[in-house]
Amino acid sequence: MIPGVNLTELIRNAGPLIYLLPLIIFSETGLMIGFFLPGDSLLFTAGALIGLKLVDVNIIVLCLLFFLCAICGNTTGYLIGRHFGRKLFTKKDSKVFKQKYILQAEGFYEQHGGIAVILAQFMPIIRTFCPIVTGISKMNYKKFIAFNIIGAFFWTICITLIGYFIFGAFGNVINPEDIDKFLLPIIILIVFISVLPAGLKVIHHKILQKK
Repeated sequence: MIPGVNLTELIRNAGPLIYLLPLIIFSETGLMIGFFLPGDSLLFTAGALIGLKLVDVNIIVLCLLFFLCAICGNTTGYLIGRHFGRKLFTKKDSKVFKQKYILQAEGFYEQHGGIAVILAQFMPIIRTFCPIVTGISKMNYKKFIAFNIIGAFFWTICITLIGYFIFGAFGNVINPEDIDKFLLPIIILIVFISVLPAGLKVIHHKILQKK
């Protein structure tokens, strides 16, 4: 969340400017100064409020804008890493940039490889810096784009539509102020489903090694 900003009220009062909110997604994923922005909450809350009919917005158009901004943001981060490279590891800490963010993203990428591009979408701060580390590592651009599209799809469209359908179906028994309480369990579930195939593959590989 943005300190001092009520996200629910911001979205409800945005009017036509709501179609500019996807720029927050671009800033969080593409610009290092955007790591503090409320990507998960924005997606889920926007979908929930539309589902509750408290915001009159075309859900399909908004989902597509979120999706495109996430792709463009991740690509921007990748290009920053590719062009500025290891210089970022010697950059001094400031109020908005901390060395530990790059190091955390690097460790996450080294642990999970290419799939980190997908998983990072669901992790605040990591999703801002992982594309940069991916660019620094010079991952093949076509490979990066493939992971980028998959991760952006599951993060933006799925989380937004989950909020939309849950609150569209059960909105009469859910307080709009309690939207954030549903966010974390849903993200955990999505991440679990995302890593399940890779996890099963690792287990299968270890079983074969023992044989």
